[in-house]
Amino acid sequence: MSDERFGAIGEVDEKQLRLLVRDWRRGRADRNLLQAMQDAYVMVFALVLIGAMVISSIMQAQHSVAGCSAESCLAARGLLPWAAVAGFLAMALVAARMFGPVVASAAEGFWIMDGNVDRRRVLAGRLVASVIVALVLGAGLGALVAALVGSGAAEILTWGLASGLGCFGLVAFAAAEQGAERRWVITALLWLIGIIAFAALLVLVAISAKMAPVGLVAALSVDFAWVVAGGGLLLGLVSVVPAWLRLRHMRRQRLTAGSSLLAGMQGAAFALDFALVRDILVDDQARRRGHVRPTRGSGSGVWAIVLRDLQRLWRAPRPLVFWLVSMAVPYAVHALGIEVLNPSISALVLMTALIGFCNTLRVLTRTKGLQRCFPFSPGEVRQAAMAVPALLALLWAAAATPAFGGVFDGGELDLVAGFSTSLITALGGLLAAFRWVCAKPPNYGGPMVSVGIGAMPPGMMFSFIRGVDIVALITLPLVLGWPSWISLVIATITWLVLRSGFDQQALMDEREEQQRLLAEQRSGRSGRGGGGQKVRVQRKR
Repeated sequence: MSDERFGAIGEVDEKQLRLLVRDWRRGRADRNLLQAMQDAYVMVFALVLIGAMVISSIMQAQHSVAGCSAESCLAARGLLPWAAVAGFLAMALVAARMFGPVVASAAEGFWIMDGNVDRRRVLAGRLVASVIVALVLGAGLGALVAALVGSGAAEILTWGLASGLGCFGLVAFAAAEQGAERRWVITALLWLIGIIAFAALLVLVAISAKMAPVGLVAALSVDFAWVVAGGGLLLGLVSVVPAWLRLRHMRRQRLTAGSSLLAGMQGAAFALDFALVRDILVDDQARRRGHVRPTRGSGSGVWAIVLRDLQRLWRAPRPLVFWLVSMAVPYAVHALGIEVLNPSISALVLMTALIGFCNTLRVLTRTKGLQRCFPFSPGEVRQAAMAVPALLALLWAAAATPAFGGVFDGGELDLVAGFSTSLITALGGLLAAFRWVCAKPPNYGGPMVSVGIGAMPPGMMFSFIRGVDIVALITLPLVLGWPSWISLVIATITWLVLRSGFDQQALMDEREEQQRLLAEQRSGRSGRGGGGQKVRVQRKR
């Protein structure tokens, strides 16, 4: 059945359906992108200013690193881009496996995907968009790392193409595997790329410590990066075809799962609560894993919390991989010739690695009712929950001691100075992770601060620097060349403040409770003093 004006009746035109959905979405927007940017002119100006500062810093770092002609610097220029590109490829695979890469919203899955439509025509644009985004972001990050290590223009272009085309190929391959409902291939490929990145860092450390010849870098010259670029391009072109063919038979649940996760993360990101973003990712990982066999805990007192963390680490040792990789960061940074910033950079990486071991602390600090169930003070609970991360930070400090003790300088190894600097760096990373995990969410019930884009809670403006402020506070004396005891004193004071769990709202509630009890006592005294009636006895005369 057909009509001269509307064509075939009962058949869906996917192009017109996409246009209709776009009209619905745009018709409910009260302003366009240009108007939103005009309202956020302060933020746009700040982004432009910060971007100019970042570009200037990149140029200065490139100039300073390019002036270093030592063997360690030459090894870093040859091997660090390899490790970085492998890391970017792994990140692309993780994102593709986590979200899709082809996704559809819950509303689209309910109203459109279950109808009589060709899913291929609806989802083809999203497949193209995902591989293009992977290509652009991968190329930009690869070129940035090559510029930071002091490479020339040709090498920057080469590493940018290798990273971009590699991400393009892997995301296209992940889309093809998504249509085939296979995950083990992506997981195996992810572990392989991670091992390659870690091996590149180990070779860099060995060359910088003069335990391996510099000639190993020649075998991994920049010319070999063209092989990665060509392989990524070939893999992408070969994988796009089966990915496009499998779009028609892709399950609705598989499409909407990544969209639901992305929507939750987007809402948390709008609130600038990045710890909540991680909570959503942890919840999604646990949901994908499903049921596990419960085990009985051991110990008594606060040791029960510590032993439970050790038991959890034994059952899920995956965060240990990133922790082991972070041990090579001080050696790699020192090999680049920027040892002045080594404590700050290494502490930031260690902070990121230790966050994965603070799940107990995260639950107890966000769930005050559960914390009050323990017969301990909040400080004792926090101290017990940080025992395992503190032990890992101490092991990290021992492993990174040669990097801070002058192992690259050709002289004698100063273990005392190296361990003190490494210990301060580990304390900075540990306390920064403590600060990041225990940070309270924004309080929307209190007074707001007026900014260019509207009202904002005061605590939200400092969400970007949570953890970074602690790293800067503890490692800044080392960067400025001050004595180490200053950083130790600052770290001790910071630990005491974070352990106490200073909570302004809790103090206000306690003050109100004390005032209420005092008022009850006063009313009781006044009642006993003059509130009672005297008994009068009348006598006969």
